[in-house]
This record gives sequence, C-alpha cells and structure tokens, in this order.
Amino acid sequence: MSIWRQPTTPEQIQARRGASVNSLLDIRITEIGDDFIRGEMPVDERHIQPFGIIHGGVSVVLAETLGSLGSMMACDPGFQAVGLEVSATHLRPNPKGGTAYGYCKAVRIGRTIHVWNIELRRDDGELFCVSRLTTAIVERKPAR
Repeated sequence: MSIWRQPTTPEQIQARRGASVNSLLDIRITEIGDDFIRGEMPVDERHIQPFGIIHGGVSVVLAETLGSLGSMMACDPGFQAVGLEVSATHLRPNPKGGTAYGYCKAVRIGRTIHVWNIELRRDDGELFCVSRLTTAIVERKPAR
C-alpha cells in the first residue's frame, strides 16, 4: 500500500523543476515506489571540491531533495513540508566522473513531523553518505 497522499511521477517532477538547484545540479528522480524514492545525479565539475571528489554540501542537496519530495508527497492536500533539520555523514569519497545514487525511505510520517533516511551510493554500489531529514508539516498558505 502506498504512503503517498499526493502522488506524482518522475516525469511530472522533471517537467516542473524549472530553473532550480535540481536543474543546476542535474538531479533526476528515477523511481517512485509505494514507500521509497530513488534519484541520481552525475558527479562532474559542478559537484566536486578541489580534490576531485563530490562536495559534501552537494551530497546534502541530493539527500534533502529526495527527502523533501517524499515529505511533500506524503502530506495531505492543503499542507506542505518545510525543512527543520538535515544531517549527513560522509563515509567515503565519490570521485568526479561517477554518479551519486540516492534511496530515500520514511522513518516516521506523523501529522506534524516527518523523518526520512537517505542513503547515497557510488557507481560500485558502495555507500558514501547517509543522511537524515526532518520536516515540519504546515498548512499551505496562498501565494502573495
């Protein structure tokens, strides 16, 4: 049974990403299952620090993107998710020329708080970063 209250597809997400950090870093949602999200991002000159490996902050952007999407899809209509806290532990390098693959799954989906675990892996399947995102669920306000 799906946990999504506002389901979407990877194609719909891609179509509406517009001029955003997701577009700038080429973050792509590749799969949405009943209770998980997968995404990926290349590791090229936009994503690395001076030693030729993925920048830790860029890893966090990928992780937060996946968790935030999950939180938004798990909200009741009329509500939205806002980030409260994100943490990441960088376990090993992911070098330029590879890909970062993300897998996101809920730890807890409450009425006012969601918590998500995100694992990031390299091309060889090795885990290079683990992240946790906590979001607050608030009523959506009309745009001004």
